[in-house]
Amino acid sequence: MFDVIVRSEEPILLVGGGDVDNDSLRAALSRFRCIVAADSGADSVLKAGGMPDAVIGDMDSISRATREALDPRVLHEITEQDSTDFDKCLRSIDAPLVVAMGFLGQRVDHELAAFTVLARRSDRPCILIGREDVVALCPPVLNLEMPRGTRVSLWPLANVTGRSTGLHWPIDGITFAPDALAGTSNHVDGPLEIAMDAPSMLLILPVDFSDALSRAIMAGPRWVS
Repeated sequence: MFDVIVRSEEPILLVGGGDVDNDSLRAALSRFRCIVAADSGADSVLKAGGMPDAVIGDMDSISRATREALDPRVLHEITEQDSTDFDKCLRSIDAPLVVAMGFLGQRVDHELAAFTVLARRSDRPCILIGREDVVALCPPVLNLEMPRGTRVSLWPLANVTGRSTGLHWPIDGITFAPDALAGTSNHVDGPLEIAMDAPSMLLILPVDFSDALSRAIMAGPRWVS
């Protein structure tokens, strides 16, 4: 068990130290009441004109200037090195949804580590927003309406099965696995419903559908640890 540092009844914005568009971040900062930064994500928050309510991580990359500009009470240092700063944040937040920016792009190893955390913390709903894509762990059931032809990609993190309606290529009866069959470059033909049998499938959509995906995840069931 881990201590909860931030609790909210509303979605939380989590900002990492990776690639993030400053204009997009500035717009996001104006929409969320609670802002959490993962270590050097605090630098990005301040650069975009915001102020984090909490900074969580091992504090090995936050700049000295940013650290000195913050109230020491918002700094929550977790020194263990067996987990990433993203993991430290996600396990420390209790909210209906975490919207995370600054975790996609730049380093592939950081992206892969973030995907692993989504599966490890499947009881903590979270979407990762990048410049081109939004990525989330498929919940038990997801209902979403998007225009016909919208790209939908599914990437398994382990052996997993599920069912779908509205996908051009249905997933019923298929066993997906990272070393076998994936479901990339599918698309929708109608109202989309995806049901997964385990918290092991990533859903990848165009970034324009971030808000729609957020609403769909909060409206549906969530995985229980």
